[in-house]
Amino acid sequence: MPHRPSLEDVARIAGVSTATVSRVLNAPARVRPETRERVERAVERLGYTPHFGGRALASNRTDTVGAVIPTMENAIFARGLQALQEDLADAGVTLLVATSNYDKAQEARQIQTLLARGVDGLVLVGEARDDAVYAYLAGRAAPFVLVWTWRADCSWPCVGFDNFAAARDVAERVLGFGHRRIAMIAGVTRDNDRARSRVQGVRAALADRGLALEAPFLIEADYRIEAGSAAAQRLLADTGRPTAIICGNDVLGAGAMVGARAAGYRVPQDVSITGFDDIDIAQLLDPALSTVHVPHRRMGRMAAKLLLALRDPQGTVTSVCIETEFIERGSLGVSPPSAPEGGLGDDGSRQSDPHGPL
Repeated sequence: MPHRPSLEDVARIAGVSTATVSRVLNAPARVRPETRERVERAVERLGYTPHFGGRALASNRTDTVGAVIPTMENAIFARGLQALQEDLADAGVTLLVATSNYDKAQEARQIQTLLARGVDGLVLVGEARDDAVYAYLAGRAAPFVLVWTWRADCSWPCVGFDNFAAARDVAERVLGFGHRRIAMIAGVTRDNDRARSRVQGVRAALADRGLALEAPFLIEADYRIEAGSAAAQRLLADTGRPTAIICGNDVLGAGAMVGARAAGYRVPQDVSITGFDDIDIAQLLDPALSTVHVPHRRMGRMAAKLLLALRDPQGTVTSVCIETEFIERGSLGVSPPSAPEGGLGDDGSRQSDPHGPL
């Protein structure tokens, strides 16, 4: 087996003590420049890497942070994680990433695994997890920050946005284009507080106009283009089809546009479609997708700042609400003149719009 370079090897080549090598690696400002250069040349020549476990024991800190995200297959999380990683790296902290596949039990196991590996803190997506998990985190005195969600009365540090308010704004804008037969393709709301809040936001906006959001105009689907396409085709197969479809994210929105075309409908002349998140695909579609812009990179940077502050016993932490913005593009248009009147009443029955067209 090849010999792994040791601290003693570096000290011998550099002509210094092992204590001096350790100071160069951990507190270089405390070492004279000429001595530091000799040690650094020896480290490079030998290809020496410090022993992680030893450094962690010495400092009582591993300088690693764990993040558990729902999936790596969805671009929604990419920008936020990239910014998080960059800012942590600038502080000398390494990011470890695990996925839960939108499964609470799997997320709990990943949290336990990361903490067992000695991470100094965690980044978790959303609030929806069992009380036992929060009790476990408290028992381990594990700092954590919630991302992609924000509530004024949230019990934990969070960096995100108000999913309810953002989705409500989308629905109000769609209503402003004269639409009354409005459907929604939502993400699966079970164990997903972000998807659930977006449904509640749309429902609240429609309720203000005496309209309801219920089956068959509400479909939950996995965050896949194929699922969005299938859901849109189901919605548009009804003779009382919707004139607008609000989608829980841009992946579902892209799928809905594919499904609308497959069903023989034009966007937005026959049916308007909106998304949520403003990932790259939103601008590449034809027409481009009207959607909610979420500043994912800013969210990642602020999450890094909060988590680094939480590691400091003297640090102060304040949750951060990030503003979203509705981006109007070509997929949202006025309700077609030939559209059937009315929508779903509060009891789920078909009814005329009591307010009339805007």
